[in-house]
Amino acid sequence: MKKTLFLIAFSLLAGSAAVNGQTAKEQQNVRKEQRKEYKKEQKLSLKELSAKASKTARKEAKRLKKEGWKTSPGALPMEKQLDKSYLMQFEYDDQMYPKYVMGEARSTGENYDGAKMQALELAKQNLVGQIQAELTSLIESSVANSQLAAEEAATVTKTVAASKSLLLQSLGRMVPVVELYRILPNNNKEVLVRLAYSSWQAKEAAKKLLRAELEKEGDALLKKLGGMEGW
Repeated sequence: MKKTLFLIAFSLLAGSAAVNGQTAKEQQNVRKEQRKEYKKEQKLSLKELSAKASKTARKEAKRLKKEGWKTSPGALPMEKQLDKSYLMQFEYDDQMYPKYVMGEARSTGENYDGAKMQALELAKQNLVGQIQAELTSLIESSVANSQLAAEEAATVTKTVAASKSLLLQSLGRMVPVVELYRILPNNNKEVLVRLAYSSWQAKEAAKKLLRAELEKEGDALLKKLGGMEGW
């Protein structure tokens, strides 16, 4: 009896260690990717400071300035901010997928800080909405390839749609790329922000959250989802 109990306890501990090891490995990969992105951002920022903004960025900045948009004191010049935004939008990984997800929003308020906070929140929601749309597209593709039944796909899609607030909380640091403001005729402040987030980190966070939520639906669907390409 004691031997049996010992074997059961040992199996549970071994299983727990394997799960913890896997989780630790996932976290290590995420941290490694974050450090890589941070170093790249630093290098890119230093290079941008000494480089002339592109013609497209200068033209766009000229238009925005005519509309009354300005940069905050101490921020990068508008041309530089726009240039960085364009560069990040056109960066691709080895599979030719965009390296960054970009979220943009505007908000108006009586004071700058309040308008900025609201604009940032809306930009984050915009960014998360794009991630959700990409996951939904992947699910629809899986239905077309007969990897998921229509009912199963509906369950996964519903879970993706319901997880927006959780996904918003699970994402890490988002990079503010553009931050502009203008004073309206009624003296209110309108703030425009554009955020960037690593596509790889976004997908990994979304998949991890989706897998956790689908555990509640049962092991069969989760196992089938895990066997799909890209999951």
